[in-house]
Amino acid sequence: MELVNGRPLDCVGRLEKEVRVYDFLDGLGVFYQRIDHEAAMTMEACAAIDEVLDAVICKNLLLCNRQCTAFYLLMIPGDKHFKTSELSKKIGSSRLSFAAPEYMEKYLDITPGSVSVLGLMNDQGNHVKLLIDEDVLKGEYFGCHPCINTSSLRIRISDLMEKIIPAMGHEPTLVKLENPEA
Repeated sequence: MELVNGRPLDCVGRLEKEVRVYDFLDGLGVFYQRIDHEAAMTMEACAAIDEVLDAVICKNLLLCNRQCTAFYLLMIPGDKHFKTSELSKKIGSSRLSFAAPEYMEKYLDITPGSVSVLGLMNDQGNHVKLLIDEDVLKGEYFGCHPCINTSSLRIRISDLMEKIIPAMGHEPTLVKLENPEA
């Protein structure tokens, strides 16, 4: 695996949603680095990728309330565990659980294993609220998928907060989650 600057020279064979991410980032003037790799479906599979990226690798979780009427994208460090009951109390939402794959596709144009904060660029109706654990913001860089889990990106946290999120039209809510024993 090799860390390279920017988008692939040739996007033939890449999914449209991945290319849209590169177009979006390039249009904002965001510098990013990329690693192409085998599909990474779990945080454990991302271990070798993490070493090359040298960034805060985020778990991006799509959550919803019991009635599936409120949706949240939670960014937390990949090695951090959390309790949905704690998060529910902090944001004033009843009984959070993981959203079904059809909501991932409907609102973010992503599939399980590819959930990324960058999927919010596809949420034109602002159906999904962005939640960021404060620990994500402690590093200089974070890592995420470009809406497909066969590539990973390294992006500055400052670009996320100052350029990317504002351009997506989603106001982040910062949360401080404890890290209970796994």
